Amino acid sequence: MKPNVRPKKHLGQHFLKDNRIAGKIAACLQGTGEYKEVLEIGPGTGVLTQFLKDDARFELKVIELDSESVAYLKEFLLAEEQIIEGDFLKLDLPGLFPEKVALIGNLPYNISSQIFFKLYEYRNLIPEMVCMIQKEVADRIAAPPGNKTYGILSVLLQAFYDIKYEFTVEPGAFNPPPKVRSGVLSLVRNQCTQLDCDEALFFKLVKQGFNNRRKTLRNALKSLLGGDLVLKDEIFGKRAEQLSVEGFVQLTHLVTEAMEARKQ
Repeated sequence: MKPNVRPKKHLGQHFLKDNRIAGKIAACLQGTGEYKEVLEIGPGTGVLTQFLKDDARFELKVIELDSESVAYLKEFLLAEEQIIEGDFLKLDLPGLFPEKVALIGNLPYNISSQIFFKLYEYRNLIPEMVCMIQKEVADRIAAPPGNKTYGILSVLLQAFYDIKYEFTVEPGAFNPPPKVRSGVLSLVRNQCTQLDCDEALFFKLVKQGFNNRRKTLRNALKSLLGGDLVLKDEIFGKRAEQLSVEGFVQLTHLVTEAMEARKQ
């Protein structure tokens, strides 16, 4: 049966209509053995959901903001207790999933970055994520240091996840077709439980460095740290995009030392 659910522009909805691609996305979810529960973000008309709901490895729940989609899913695909009607960005993940939970979904382009920041925040709760997003964003997250697309989310997510760009999806696979290509990413939690530095300061330095990416780090960090802070090491002569995760950890140590020296 063809679902009578209209994609809504204000929700950034582009419904995947290609079953073959949906199956490929579902197959990217490894099932690491650390979790049973899977949360699909924005299932829409359930094209991806149909490949997940009967997988014996998983206990599936979905979260959907669109009431029209929720009604369709309840009628044709899922039990009521599997459906959360609401906004993923406002969801109390630890409250609903006290154990670990994997995420999967065709993410709305307009909030994909916010979803990734939430992933970073709850990284110890989420061992795995598979998502389809705007190709430009997928490229950025998977980019290595030195690449012009390498940025804030690249560093933050690569610190805690092994990231793989799986494949590209053309606009014709969606209704309505987006104006850009999409990319599928898989993210699997790595062995790093905690960075060897002040993580709150690490986060601030990454954001400040890339928000001033054309400047050297010495100049980029002045407004955050104060112009009187002595930053002698040669690393401060580099730009943010030149630093790996390990480089930012080193930077955090050096800034911490400089801040301590300033207090004396």
